[in-house]
Amino acid sequence: MLYNIHELQTAYLNGASAVASIWAEALSNPRNPFGYIGLGPVAASALEVFAHATAPRGKPSFGIEQVSVDGVAHPVTESIVYTRPFGSLIRFRHSGLPDRAPKLLIVAPMSGHYATLLRGTVERMLERAEVYITDWADARIVPLSEGRFDLDDYIDYVVDFLEFIGPGTHMMAVCQPSVPALAATAIMGEDKNPCRPASLTMMGGPIDTRASPTTVNTLATERPLAWFRNNVIATVPMQYAGAGRKVYPGFMQLASFMSMNLGNHLMSHYEMFKHLVIGDGESANATKNFYDEYRSVCDMTAEFYLQTVEHVFQKHSLPKGELLHRGRKVDLGKITDTAILAVEGERDDISGLGQTKAAIDLSVNLPEAKKKYHMAPKVGHYGIFNGSRWRNQIAPIVEDWMHANAQRTLKAVA
Repeated sequence: MLYNIHELQTAYLNGASAVASIWAEALSNPRNPFGYIGLGPVAASALEVFAHATAPRGKPSFGIEQVSVDGVAHPVTESIVYTRPFGSLIRFRHSGLPDRAPKLLIVAPMSGHYATLLRGTVERMLERAEVYITDWADARIVPLSEGRFDLDDYIDYVVDFLEFIGPGTHMMAVCQPSVPALAATAIMGEDKNPCRPASLTMMGGPIDTRASPTTVNTLATERPLAWFRNNVIATVPMQYAGAGRKVYPGFMQLASFMSMNLGNHLMSHYEMFKHLVIGDGESANATKNFYDEYRSVCDMTAEFYLQTVEHVFQKHSLPKGELLHRGRKVDLGKITDTAILAVEGERDDISGLGQTKAAIDLSVNLPEAKKKYHMAPKVGHYGIFNGSRWRNQIAPIVEDWMHANAQRTLKAVA
């Protein structure tokens, strides 16, 4: 019933959004004299904010048409190079890349948003690397006949993607996938898999959430797992290809994140309203573009979501050495030659300080020369992988780390 009620509400709001958009356009039409006097501009701006907030949203596109390297613009080629039921691999290249440009796999979060949330991450790393990114599928469009997708499957997909790209690939995990990416690295290290990553960069990842717990961590631990199973899991309705699949709906994930910073979100929309009233379309569009991406959400399978809550946030299975993959213990001590870079933001309110850094301490058999930690001052969670500080301060550190560890790792796997 939960999903069906949401669909009914969405259908109503979509209609209301269309009506509000029509009236906003009519009031702001240059030929309408009432748009210049009295409450005309105010009403038009209010209607436009409402129309944008309630408009239907689908899967965004990356839309990276070109990148500029050393002042020279290069056209970008985007292509899907590998497809599996629950996720595809997208490759980005440009003509200015050298023949031996490093290959980077960015593991996007499966946490309610699409991989396009990392558009800025891809765009910046694409300047000097051939970039691949995991494009996880919306669980509501994956037929039940394709089976389940849990934490074990996630780790298998990461390994499979690395094997597809080939030896010497670097890997970057942003937020939630830090745990399965680190586990996959350990498994591949134990197996002496020649495609194990040359380096692994983890950014704002919940490796050990016992360090500096945040509101997100507290929400996941203050209730038993059964509460999450009974209260946030829904069944996909019949109109979708994944009808009957149990999922954690994207709209619930979005509502959860919005509620944690409701005041900030309300203020952002109020500021957008004020920009529209005075005709500052550029500032208003910046806010619109952010929320176009932020409100574009997808569902994740119930089994993956519940296992993540259980093993990452409640049991802390990986840092305690108790995480199993297909019945086999994940031993971080088997990471011996994959260079690890942990990046944290000083103001991160989702993954607290020390949670990602824990990966460095847990990799007990990795030489110190292959370990690096960077704490970005005055940076919040999203600033780690998007924005000016990411582009100008953090990305160069990642690039230098990849370069410093490329040749040595290639020799080690040869």
